[in-house]
Amino acid sequence: MDALKFVGKRLLLMIPILIGISILTFAISNTIPGDPARLILGPKATPEGLEALREDMGLNDPLYVQYGRYMGGIFQGDLGQSTYSQKPVSADLIRYSPATFELTLFAMVITVLIGIPLGIISASKKDKIADQITRIFALIGVAMPAFWLGLLLLLLFYLKLGVFPGSGRLDSGMSPPTYITGMYTVDALLTGNWPVFKAAVMHLVLPGITLAAITIGMITRMTRSSMLEVLKSDYIRTAHAKGAPENRVLYGHALRNGVMPVITLLGMAFGHALGGSVLVESVFSWPGLGRYAVNAITYLDFPAVMGVTLLIAILFILVNLIVDTLYFFIDPRLKHN
Repeated sequence: MDALKFVGKRLLLMIPILIGISILTFAISNTIPGDPARLILGPKATPEGLEALREDMGLNDPLYVQYGRYMGGIFQGDLGQSTYSQKPVSADLIRYSPATFELTLFAMVITVLIGIPLGIISASKKDKIADQITRIFALIGVAMPAFWLGLLLLLLFYLKLGVFPGSGRLDSGMSPPTYITGMYTVDALLTGNWPVFKAAVMHLVLPGITLAAITIGMITRMTRSSMLEVLKSDYIRTAHAKGAPENRVLYGHALRNGVMPVITLLGMAFGHALGGSVLVESVFSWPGLGRYAVNAITYLDFPAVMGVTLLIAILFILVNLIVDTLYFFIDPRLKHN
């Protein structure tokens, strides 16, 4: 199987998955109690006005008709209009998604820099104090609610110590860098705006740690498990028998094979981080897709809910496609399957 066939099969699998997600999300969104027309017009709306708006929005049509109309718009590049912001959903997604991408990528960098080394240390010190501490740390990270950790970090590092800012993407009164990607750290680097870059990084620290907590636990546990399995291999015992230094055996031989399952898990971790951004962005007043989704659900903004769901689903699938493709090139056994 060559790389093109491998990628092609994965891309074909995206189609039924996205259709299934769109059907499920559309059905759930339209069974939520509430009336979008009443939310738009307010409590003083007349029955005639409500009925006219429902008819104008197509809410009186059967669900299958509404779904067909929505999917027809998607194939034409139209995600509908947000009933909350009164703007095209596609424009809202373009506006809010860079903040979420920046936060998620920052969280993934923290995950890789902390999770993999902790997993290696835990595996190399199996059943010792370092291993026990690392396993407890990973378990706490997986089990700890993100909103609770976020509030705790705000209380300690923002309110008590004043080390990090508490909300937003930049300091009050600071102008964003020249728009290139929408991610402030990247745009500030590209334009050489160092004060904005420093402020953007500082604002990323607390929400980034909060978002990374669960994924750090996942990666640490997977790295430990994978490394322990590799360290039992015959070629590792042979390397020890030949007198190879411990660090060379651990990082030169074991890590190369032990990290491959971790690479696969990173795709899932990215998806967890995207999903977890909803709570984290609410806690830290982060103007991203998470807060946009919360507002959309609150105001029964069905087009916005569908747009956010589909975007996150596409990103999750694409990231996993990239990870699978990397794994295909790293592990030669897949090329013969």
